[in-house]
Amino acid sequence: MTPALTLSFYISRIFALSVLGMLLALTGLVSMFDFIELLRRSASKPEATFGLVAQIAGLRLPYVAMQILPFAVLLGGILCFWRLTRSSELIVARAAGVSAWEFLAAPTLVAMLLGIIATAAISPVSSVMFARAESMDNTLLRTGGGPLALNGGQLWVRQADRALVPQGVAVIHAQSVRVANDSLAGRDVSVFRLDANDHLLSRIEASRAVLGDGSWKLENARTLRPDQLPEPPRTLSLPTDLTVSRVQESFASPDTLSVWALPDFIALLDRSGFSSIRHRLHFQSLLALPLLAATMALVAAGFSMRPARRGGVARMIGSGVAAGFALFVVSKMAEEFGQSGALPVVLAAWAPTVAGLMLALTLLLHTEDG
Repeated sequence: MTPALTLSFYISRIFALSVLGMLLALTGLVSMFDFIELLRRSASKPEATFGLVAQIAGLRLPYVAMQILPFAVLLGGILCFWRLTRSSELIVARAAGVSAWEFLAAPTLVAMLLGIIATAAISPVSSVMFARAESMDNTLLRTGGGPLALNGGQLWVRQADRALVPQGVAVIHAQSVRVANDSLAGRDVSVFRLDANDHLLSRIEASRAVLGDGSWKLENARTLRPDQLPEPPRTLSLPTDLTVSRVQESFASPDTLSVWALPDFIALLDRSGFSSIRHRLHFQSLLALPLLAATMALVAAGFSMRPARRGGVARMIGSGVAAGFALFVVSKMAEEFGQSGALPVVLAAWAPTVAGLMLALTLLLHTEDG
C-alpha cells in the first residue's frame, strides 16, 4: 500500500504542476490576443488610454482562466502521462502490479479539486472583476450604453404586489429607461396590477417612475379601475424587492454573478418575469466544472498511456486533443440548445460532461483490461 501511495503522490504532483503550467501558458496566450483586440477597438477612442485598456485586460484574467481550465487539464494531463510513459515509469508500475485505476485516482482527484476551487473560490472573484471589466468596456469602448440600451431602452418587469390582499402581481412597462448615478428612471410608465388569479384590478399610467430603496416612485400617476372614472394625478409609491443593480444584472452576462449569488438571483428573476434560462444554465455549468475537469484528466490518461514501442503515440495524443475539443464543441452546442429551450437546462449542462466521462472510462477499460 505504501509504494502505491508514494507513486500516487508522485504522479499527482507532476500532474498538478503540468496542469498549472499549462493553465498559465494558455491564459497568457488568450489574454494577449484579447489585449490586442482591445487595443484595436480603442484606436478610435482618445479617452481609452493604454493603461485603461491594460486594466480591462487584467480584470478579465480570472474569467479567461475559468474558461481555459478544462483544456489546461486535458493538455497538462496529456503532457504528464506522456512523459511518465516515455520514461517507462508507468510501465514499470503496471509491471509491478499497480493497476492504472490506482495511480489514476490521485490525478483525477487533483483535477476535481481544481474544479471545486475554481467554482467555489475563483468564480466569485472572476465575476466581480469581469463585471468591472464589462462596465469599463461599455463606458470606454462601446457606444451602446450598456445592457439596458442594447435591449432597446425599454423595460418589462413582473414583481410581487405586496399591497394587494391576497398578494397579487404588478407588471411594469417603461417605454424609455435611463440608468445614471446608481438610479433608474423610466418615462411613459404603465403598471398593471393583477390579483392572484391574474385578473386585472387596476392600471396606473405615470409620466415618470424612479426606482428607489424598496419602492418605485410613480410621478404624475393616474389610477384607472374598471367601471370607474380615472383618479386625479398624484405621486404613488409601489413596493418592490428590485434594485438598480439587479435590474442591470438581469440584462448583463451571467458571468458577472458569483456562483453563491446565482440561486437567489434566479429566484428573483423568476418572480420579476425575466428569463432565467441563461443564469440557470451558467449555474449548472459551474456545478459541473469539477466533474468536467476530472473527465478531462481521464481522457488525457486514456489517450497518452500507450507505450512508445507500439508506435502511433503522436496519433494517439492528437486524437486525445481532438476528443477534448470535440467535447468542447458538443458542450457549446448543448448550451445553445439549452438557451433556446429545446433542451432542459440540467441536461444541456451535464450531458456533454457525462458523455465525455463514459468515453474516457471506456477507453481506459480497453487500455487496461482489453
